[in-house]
Amino acid sequence: MTEEELILDHRNKSYPLGAAPCRAADIGAKGWNVLADDMPYPLAAIRRSALAHNIAWMQDFAQRKGVALAPHGKTTMSPELFRQQLEGGAWGLTFATIFQLAVGVEAGARRAIIANQVLADADLDGLAKLLAEHQDLRVWFLVDSLAQLAMIEDWARRRKYGRRFDTLLEIGVPGQRTGVRTLEEALALARAIARSPAARLGGIECYEGGVAQCNSEHDAREVSALVQRVTEAARACDAENLFSEDSILLTAGGSAVFDLVVPLLRTQGLSRQVAGVLRSGCYITHDHGNYQRFLKLVERREGLDASLRPALEVWAMVQSVPEPGLALLTCGRRDISYDLEMPIPVRHAPRGTRQAQPVPADWKISALNDQHAYLRFDPAGRVPQVGDRVVLGISHPCTTFDKWRWLPLVEDDGAVSGAISTRF
Repeated sequence: MTEEELILDHRNKSYPLGAAPCRAADIGAKGWNVLADDMPYPLAAIRRSALAHNIAWMQDFAQRKGVALAPHGKTTMSPELFRQQLEGGAWGLTFATIFQLAVGVEAGARRAIIANQVLADADLDGLAKLLAEHQDLRVWFLVDSLAQLAMIEDWARRRKYGRRFDTLLEIGVPGQRTGVRTLEEALALARAIARSPAARLGGIECYEGGVAQCNSEHDAREVSALVQRVTEAARACDAENLFSEDSILLTAGGSAVFDLVVPLLRTQGLSRQVAGVLRSGCYITHDHGNYQRFLKLVERREGLDASLRPALEVWAMVQSVPEPGLALLTCGRRDISYDLEMPIPVRHAPRGTRQAQPVPADWKISALNDQHAYLRFDPAGRVPQVGDRVVLGISHPCTTFDKWRWLPLVEDDGAVSGAISTRF
């Protein structure tokens, strides 16, 4: 589905019930503005200027570091945003499932990493179908056990599939999620993949975000230790000629400490060229909480004055002020992230105005129900009134995007100028 084909109507949450359907590409002609109450609340929106800045900034960061960028598509699951990332210079896209991969292929991706294990019959069937339908498509997925490899080989025998899948050996962290734990396990698995009739070894993968604690000293130490383990595995596999191609794909990168894995992606001393691929995803809209705190440390380590900008916001209206110090907003768990922390009030637009101002420091969201947010404030200070608009920042964009099937793109003055869809 292209932006031109995306049709918006009353079946989409926060699209005005009485408005005629329109193509996403034409929504700007309606003259709507989020500060004019033209659309019902709650309303998740993306600031276009910040979005464009973030796509360009991260692409520039990767280029300056001499690595490629394959953004994680699970963050937005938006074909329109996938295309913007690819058009902005991304090497490819990253996904977690075959379903997500299919959406990315439809959007134009021809290089993809599935940063997850693939092993179920239906998923292997789906991957084989996509590869058959798109001869120029390359997909690498993760393998972390002999048991998984045996399932892939069993599938290939039963399906009489003669092609070898491209795979990456995953190095994991003890006590955390997937990935082999020791060099000995890594070498045993790499040898088995190298001789497998159903798979071939394209490189090595890791995910560093699980060790990060938003403490530069700790994070640098722990990520460096992981980088060293992956580098040792790459060198050992290279020494035994276990990689299948002329270049070795080394890939890492969440959205919290992505700068700390760059040394891995630029590993020297191997017999073949290294293709280093960074997989950050949340950078595209950034946030006002978790990733903002991590990015402040990235900026200090990199000597930057500024970097990414928050682009994703959820607009809500004050629907009740039932007692001093408490206001209820028209936004809840159905609409906004709450897995890492509560939403963060960032701006306040009094009823009847088109001016949004920063909120007082004492304004906090203390709890969410399915459809309500509890805004606490000092009754001796600025008091929100029924009908006021409150702009909420988020912590962790992934779990806001998955609550919306479309989001308007807005200009800095609040004008609605476009729209994107999501495919969760």
